[in-house]
Amino acid sequence: MAKEVAVGEKAPDWSLPNEFGETLSPKGVKGKSVVLYFYPKDNTSGCTKEACDFRDSMARIRKTGAVVLGVSLDGPAAHRKFIEKFELPFSLLCDEEAKVSKAYGVYKEKSMYGRKYWGIERSTFVIDGAGLIKAVFRKVKVDGHVEEVLTALKA
Repeated sequence: MAKEVAVGEKAPDWSLPNEFGETLSPKGVKGKSVVLYFYPKDNTSGCTKEACDFRDSMARIRKTGAVVLGVSLDGPAAHRKFIEKFELPFSLLCDEEAKVSKAYGVYKEKSMYGRKYWGIERSTFVIDGAGLIKAVFRKVKVDGHVEEVLTALKA
């Protein structure tokens, strides 16, 4: 089990395909702040609300110079449908083997209706232009979350 990433640490490196199968990595966003948000599944109620909250706040997020990237275990086809359906103005990354989710300590054993399974714990990391963790939000409650992220970006 990977240790949990903390504020002030160097962000774990990553390289993942986006919704078009193009590989993205921190090198592609060098010098910019990144909002890297991990969510359980495309097209589910909480994840849709979170994605749409980020979408609806993009003008304010861009003013801080930051980019938003979502990460889930879904593949490119599911991500493309999710982006098209909700007109999301940012890329979604495919962590199908959970390597990056594990590196950030968000791949956890979960329980629903008494059944245990492994999946992503909704979490967001704000990474500064130097690649350091500026803010960490774990066990995210969707309502009001984007405001917390904006506050961290402006800090």
